[in-house]
Amino acid sequence: MEKKNLQLAIALRHELHTHPELSYEEVWTRQRLINFLKEHTNNLEIIDEGKKYFYAAYRAGAGKKGIAFRADFDALPIPETISLPWGSTISGIAHKCGHDGHSSSLAGFALEVDQKGADHNIFFLFQHAEETAQGAIEAKEILYKEKIDEIYGFHNMPGIPMKTVSVIDGTAHFASRGMSIEMVGYPSHASEPEKGVNPSYAIAKVIDAIPSFTSPETNDGLVLCTVIQIDVGSENYGIAAHKGALKMTIRAEREAELDQLQKNLENLSMQLGKQYGIHVSFKYNDIFPETVNTKECSDVVREVCREKGLAWQELPTPYRASEDFGEYLKQVKGSYFYVGSGENHPGIHTLEYDFPDDIIETVVEVYKGIAGMKH
Repeated sequence: MEKKNLQLAIALRHELHTHPELSYEEVWTRQRLINFLKEHTNNLEIIDEGKKYFYAAYRAGAGKKGIAFRADFDALPIPETISLPWGSTISGIAHKCGHDGHSSSLAGFALEVDQKGADHNIFFLFQHAEETAQGAIEAKEILYKEKIDEIYGFHNMPGIPMKTVSVIDGTAHFASRGMSIEMVGYPSHASEPEKGVNPSYAIAKVIDAIPSFTSPETNDGLVLCTVIQIDVGSENYGIAAHKGALKMTIRAEREAELDQLQKNLENLSMQLGKQYGIHVSFKYNDIFPETVNTKECSDVVREVCREKGLAWQELPTPYRASEDFGEYLKQVKGSYFYVGSGENHPGIHTLEYDFPDDIIETVVEVYKGIAGMKH
């Protein structure tokens, strides 16, 4: 990677970090990325249609393969508590997942393609709202519009040796969704609980049944249900609880298993509702698909690492955490890989985390290899 381009990418990363924005609020971030590409490129077409995302295109010619590379740019509602020269200036919000580094790496790659050219039609997709699972749902329309053949992306990953690329075939990230079971009974005076309908007991039975619906880590195809919040009744000691909600994150290695878990929880809740005379309803949010890599495309990443002498390894198991990149992989073939932030680097979504600038060049070199660039 050209030294000047690397310096520009690092400076951009620091700038993005100082001004983090939450999902669907990334107005400044989006415009700064657009301005950066306009300022530093000459041969890219920037497609800005006023949507939450945007993309740039390098067009090698008709009939050429279309390869897309995606980066996300939203931040998290986590405060910046560590001292950084480029620390967040927005109270309670920081780039604690490294999306600032993802976008800066993609922007650095765009500079290389702009200056050196590529054998394929290359699309640089800058996506909003990954953290809420909605960004990819909206941005995937470019796959059809631009006739994309393959799509690639990466995530920085603490716990993996610095600059080491990790690759996996098949499932890379679990599917997950937020599930809320809402129950409404009937109020009564706290001294006469027998005259009301209290959902506490039904909710307790659902919680008690969770282990029977999930599978331990030793099983093939892990299925998980994590209780996030139990909200029953109010702090009025004269009124028996009559409204309640059980909020959970449910996840599984495969969507079919996740669907079965959801069905089991719904069926039990409805049965208990009928038994106790409780109205039961369900709400869902943060719905992430499974992320399933195409072996052919993961093999491309492996071969690039071999050719360039980059350190790489096989990822032994998929990540339980979810990633909306799976929305793209349901439409076209592609691969989502990982670049190590260091075995002892603070974990993502923690107070101590900051994206390591040292891995930007590794990411760009992998992207260049996928794009067929020799230099």
